Amino acid sequence: QVQLVESGGGFVQPGESLRLSCAASGSDFSVGRMDWYRQAPGEPRERVAHITENGSRNYADSVKGRFTISRDNAKNTGYLDMNSLKPEDTAVYYCNFQVFHVSDFRFDEYWGQGIQVTVSS
Repeated sequence: QVQLVESGGGFVQPGESLRLSCAASGSDFSVGRMDWYRQAPGEPRERVAHITENGSRNYADSVKGRFTISRDNAKNTGYLDMNSLKPEDTAVYYCNFQVFHVSDFRFDEYWGQGIQVTVSS
């Protein structure tokens, strides 16, 4: 079993920045692609950033140029750097990792617990 733990959310004013982290823990696994999603009240969950195992990235149009996804493979951790935050970025943010279980050669995916980001003046 693998667990994802998110950190770094909070309350900021428009134009400020935040860094979200998502750390995977467990045994005998490796992490493939990493994604960040967000869900605002009354809205469907949307993917905002994606990074492959070899570092290729893509972003939702709404965050392109402001958010940066990155990863530290040695730490099994993904990051989402959010700059120039806007009130419309307010949401619960979730990480989602594809994981390969070495012991039984099985792929699975896991979600973080979700973390609140609030942007308001």
